[in-house]
Amino acid sequence: MFAESAALRRIKPSATLAADAKARELRAAGRNIISLAAGEPDFDTPENIKEAGIKAIRDGKTKYTNVDGVPELKAAICAKFERENGLSYKPTQVNVSPGGKPVIYNAMVASLNPGDEVIIPAPYWVSYPDMVLLAGGEPVRVLTTAEDGFKVSPAALEAAITPRTKWIILNSPSNPSGAAYTKAELRGLADVLLRHPQVWILTDDMYEHLIFGDFEYWTIAQVEPGLYDRTLTMNGVSKAYAMTGWRIGYAAGPEALIRAMAKVMSQSTSNPSSISQWAAVEALNGTQAFIKPNAKLFEGRRDLVVSMLNQAAGLKCPTPEGAFYVYPSCAGLIGKTAPSGKVIASDADFATELLDAEGVAVVHGEAFGLSPFFRISYATANAVLEDACTRIQRFCGGLK
Repeated sequence: MFAESAALRRIKPSATLAADAKARELRAAGRNIISLAAGEPDFDTPENIKEAGIKAIRDGKTKYTNVDGVPELKAAICAKFERENGLSYKPTQVNVSPGGKPVIYNAMVASLNPGDEVIIPAPYWVSYPDMVLLAGGEPVRVLTTAEDGFKVSPAALEAAITPRTKWIILNSPSNPSGAAYTKAELRGLADVLLRHPQVWILTDDMYEHLIFGDFEYWTIAQVEPGLYDRTLTMNGVSKAYAMTGWRIGYAAGPEALIRAMAKVMSQSTSNPSSISQWAAVEALNGTQAFIKPNAKLFEGRRDLVVSMLNQAAGLKCPTPEGAFYVYPSCAGLIGKTAPSGKVIASDADFATELLDAEGVAVVHGEAFGLSPFFRISYATANAVLEDACTRIQRFCGGLK
């Protein structure tokens, strides 16, 4: 009889993927379901990027490549970091992986020993703690609050650091909250980290281009060059370029870490798709003209969703600075009774009963480490969002 390994028993399946899969299952069974669970832009991949992928196939660029990326893509990544972030890297400092998730996982596997701690501000992307656990480390959750903008403070970071701390993972703008750190806020965290030279920084900048209003984006190695030699600056083409299925993530950092990550890949995934790599070259080197208009569309969707959710009985929805998520509190609904007769005792109950009663799939906050909240992805059309939020208002208003 099959038995899971001890390492696998330490983790849970991805809650976001599970929620989206449940929505697909109910839709296939004939239910009228709106899924706001998956974090995926509804825009199509731009034509110039698709054409670059097609050209790569026609040109026979379908063979194995260097394990962690073709030279042309590494050069494009170096140019991107210089152009957009003022960070200078050599190609030997760049890793390309089959998606953003493997970048993080490979870094953890390459660096963590049993008992090493990784500080993860909550709410966090669901996969961070489980990747740390799979790599043999120990996630250290640092809770934030809506009142503090879901951002970790310098004092809270200082209190969480121990002699066993190996990494901190920063995600700005954040999945699930959309919170983004200002230059001054990163400066405060950098001052703490400068006092603890054993702590490495992994900054997940996947939503860098999805920022709203007059918010100015900064990444921590840009704010404090003294952290450059122990920062892994991660990004990818999935969100800004609507390339989720192409599976290309990348990062830049110290050469020794990059070599170690390539070593992990050499015995696991090998290289990312050659075709996707050439499409990513075009994404980074080609026109960027569509990025700001797309972000403006997301900003309008954010405003619509925040407004409608704040009109729902018992919900409080902060206004995020970026990404395409909101993270509303459902604390005002705990203890109320759903149409099924079940008492809502948690955000997981809220998400389950909402899906059952109104056919709207969201992800419960417990999965992101901070309750009682839930995450909505507004990466879909306004008409769909209006319908979904109307259903949520009706559900909340009907609770006893």
